[in-house]
Amino acid sequence: MTDLHRLSIRELSEGLAGAKFSSRELTEHYLKRIEKIDAQVKSYVTVTAEQALAQADAADAAIKAGTASVLTGVPIAHKDIFCTQGIKTTAGSKMLDNFISPYDATVVAKGKAAGLVTLGKVNMDEFAMGSTSENSYYGATANPWNLSHVPGGSSGGSAAAVAADLAPFATGTDTGGSIRQPASFCGLTGLKPTYGRVSRFGMIAYASSLDQGGPMARSAEDCAYLMNVMAGHDAKDSTSVEKNIDNYVANLNGTSVKGLRIGIPKQYFNVAGLDADVKARVEESLKKLEEMGATLVEIDLTMTDAYVPTYYLIAPAEASSNLQRFDGVRYGYRAENPVDLMDLYKRSRSEGFGKEVQQRILIGTYALSAGYYDAYYVKAQKVRRLIQQDFLKAFESVDVIAAPAAPTTAYKIGANLSPVEMYLGDIYTIAVNLAGLPAINAPVGFDKDNLPVGLQLIGNYWSESQLLSVVHQYQQATDWHTKRAAIAEENA
Repeated sequence: MTDLHRLSIRELSEGLAGAKFSSRELTEHYLKRIEKIDAQVKSYVTVTAEQALAQADAADAAIKAGTASVLTGVPIAHKDIFCTQGIKTTAGSKMLDNFISPYDATVVAKGKAAGLVTLGKVNMDEFAMGSTSENSYYGATANPWNLSHVPGGSSGGSAAAVAADLAPFATGTDTGGSIRQPASFCGLTGLKPTYGRVSRFGMIAYASSLDQGGPMARSAEDCAYLMNVMAGHDAKDSTSVEKNIDNYVANLNGTSVKGLRIGIPKQYFNVAGLDADVKARVEESLKKLEEMGATLVEIDLTMTDAYVPTYYLIAPAEASSNLQRFDGVRYGYRAENPVDLMDLYKRSRSEGFGKEVQQRILIGTYALSAGYYDAYYVKAQKVRRLIQQDFLKAFESVDVIAAPAAPTTAYKIGANLSPVEMYLGDIYTIAVNLAGLPAINAPVGFDKDNLPVGLQLIGNYWSESQLLSVVHQYQQATDWHTKRAAIAEENA
């Protein structure tokens, strides 16, 4: 039973249903691995061992009684941005270091209803602001492929936990690439669904018109199992869309790669900061898809230069609005011995928020202030519509759009990139959030330093099944998704 962490979600499900092992044995196996390995990776903020074992016992009883679902008894890690009843939910911030959520986020509640076993909450950039997972009150998480490198962000803890085999799959959130980029850096598959596909209720908000939850796992098949749980309308979320959801697992072979038209934006492959190894691996993966029957079509995305400035006006503006609730009055961090109310506000926020969060709040507040609102925020929203139209025009001639997930592989921890360098690293992912489109990352090889490279496929609205299907078939023809970092091969 030492290799349970090498099993796919389907194999775990079948093993539990066939009584090859129990959920308690599986959960204990993962908890032992976390205890042994996570001191090096630092992916978990909170490990919920006692609760996990209780859930595992309940899952075993359900399996024995014949009332189990397909995922009953399978462990999961939740990004620490999803509220979990009775468990600390921090969003990676000192501001919420003492916050015990009184309720479950819809994504967490759906997981519980499906019988998933929560191993714990994993690390992230504070309030999901960052691309390295270094902007966390709890310290930096390491990339399992090279512990001196970052796992990406903001869902870096989710990516690192799965890549180190400390959870079979994990939830993540994506506001500007925070599922796809860490999946790329850690050699995983990660899906950012269409905006409104997955409920945001109980997901601590960064930028409400951009945030979207999604699955992170080793393969498209594993992601499909989790999407079957996460997706669907939620009356508690006003932005959740009432639209029929697919059976993502059943549809894994539903899209034929033969005849698939893949758009290749010429602007994306001429970006100044695009690493040569990343470009080469992505082009090799596209050649493989072409060998499988796909057609590569050059397309023109004319708004590429507007992505970064548009995103970094809209996202901080929404962050400024969303984070004003953290004032030291009702919950969260409260400055000690304030002399008056203004002192309480000032010190609670300056002591509770980290540097990156403060920086983005200031940018957003400036963009929303009198005299600048029309010049910056309103103009950015108009450009956002043009970016959306640019994609829709492209989808008239292609089925999916291909791009790198990130221009480079994982940075070194402590690289101290400037804010502009860091923001430019999001060039390939942020437009998808601005337009509300779905997109997926798939591992497609390694650079010269043996760090993973990711291919991003962008789909039209509500095409999650298509994206998962294309990547699944690519993964049947390749083995990049099966590669494991040395640390993941350590037995508990």
